[in-house]
Amino acid sequence: MLLQPLWTFLRGQSPVLHSPVFPVVFSLSVYLSFCLPFVLLDLLSSRWALVRRYKLQPQSSISWASMWSCVALTLYNHLVFIFPLTLMHWYMKRLHLPEEAPPLPHLLAQVLVCLLLFDFQSFIWHLLHHRVSWLYRYFHRVHHTYTSTSALTTEYSGVWETLSLGFFAAANPVLLGCHPLTELAFFLLNIYLSVEDHCGYDLPWATHRLVPFGLYGGARHHSLHHLKSKYNYAPYFTHWDWLAGTLCRQHD
Repeated sequence: MLLQPLWTFLRGQSPVLHSPVFPVVFSLSVYLSFCLPFVLLDLLSSRWALVRRYKLQPQSSISWASMWSCVALTLYNHLVFIFPLTLMHWYMKRLHLPEEAPPLPHLLAQVLVCLLLFDFQSFIWHLLHHRVSWLYRYFHRVHHTYTSTSALTTEYSGVWETLSLGFFAAANPVLLGCHPLTELAFFLLNIYLSVEDHCGYDLPWATHRLVPFGLYGGARHHSLHHLKSKYNYAPYFTHWDWLAGTLCRQHD
């Protein structure tokens, strides 16, 4: 099988994978690694017109203070809330690493289903937290502190939002009975797409340009949500917003 050499290598790192701190270290390091290229673009955009032309909100600028504020809140949520929960999960259910890797088509299909499920769950969650005023005021408003998106604002949210969306992401592979390698692939893709959603750039290789027929919203879709909070509640795809009449495609 195509994925067997990769899976055999990963199984060889089982002491690391079985560590109770691995999920938090993995999540943080992958998230910050995906953010880094976009942070560099933010630092270059004020001096380099070629970079600034791809900014979705070119009038906006990112300060060191705002970047540190975003990183600090992300670290706080992970260390104070997520780590104790992952420690409890590690104690209650140890990770099982099967010998065989999943077939590549099976992995790709399950990752897509996990992504579609997460997109639907997040759409409903997001819509409710905008339509029910007390949910927005007490839970979701933190994420809308910045009307101009940047990569590090991806996880700038309160603990309820962080944990509930994290629960959806963690539960879907379990519900589908996914192989650990499939679960890992979904986590990597989901983290990348969420960072790209908030990056604030409409780059030529952006995911929404690769998916045909406008089925995927991407960074432009989510930037519009932060500008016009009555639209674009789905994190990735556009079909739920189209069905709900909340789809907006154009900046003013």
